[in-house]
Amino acid sequence: MNIHGIKAIYRFEMARTFRTLTQSIASPVLSTSLYFVVFGAAIGSRMGNVDGVSYGAFIIPGLLMLSLLNESISNASFGIYMPKWAGTIYELLSAPIAPLEIVIGYVGAAATKSIMLGVLILVTARLFVPYHIAHPLWMLCFLLLTAVSFSLFGFIIGLWADDFQKLQVVPLMIVTPLTFLGGAFYSINMLPPLWQKIALFNPVVYLISGFRWSFYGISDVNVGISVAATCGFLLLCLLAVWWIFRTGYKLKA
Repeated sequence: MNIHGIKAIYRFEMARTFRTLTQSIASPVLSTSLYFVVFGAAIGSRMGNVDGVSYGAFIIPGLLMLSLLNESISNASFGIYMPKWAGTIYELLSAPIAPLEIVIGYVGAAATKSIMLGVLILVTARLFVPYHIAHPLWMLCFLLLTAVSFSLFGFIIGLWADDFQKLQVVPLMIVTPLTFLGGAFYSINMLPPLWQKIALFNPVVYLISGFRWSFYGISDVNVGISVAATCGFLLLCLLAVWWIFRTGYKLKA
């Protein structure tokens, strides 16, 4: 294992984050804080409880997941796309570093940024809405699994994209709508029976449900299914990355 190569990629990506703190950290935290102000403090104070939890506290896991998914994808996709765009990826591919080590460096840095952002959002949420975490270890597990899985997904998008516009297509057109429709602001049990069944085809439902369970012990679907769905998505991303490096798809063209 080329530890020096992994550290070099990881440090370079983390340094890029600290050079752009406003865009990488401050902007997502501020955007999420506005959700807490509007939906948590203002609207939430006028709404009843959802499954015994105040509405402002109920939406915290969903909002955190919304930011986590988007930032994980964005950080990883931009990180690997820039070497492609600049042409330096060929130097990386010809260097004495294995594909696995490249993935660890880029995905590890993207996941670290996302986890840092998630912790900051949790701290910020405390300023607006009181909440508790019933299962802190499980919360950390879901946070880590989601950050790594969607950083891998973002890495795949970065390899697939041919221009900057394609980097935004999947997060804006697919991931964000699925998150909003996945129970970020409501429980799917509040939907009519038919729509409850349709919602179960949304993979983000399982992420948000499991994450919310780690906070309050309530969930829309079985927690075991949520964990299995997250791990299954992680495995699919790993297989996709393995196939890309094996075939040279979008790398050797």
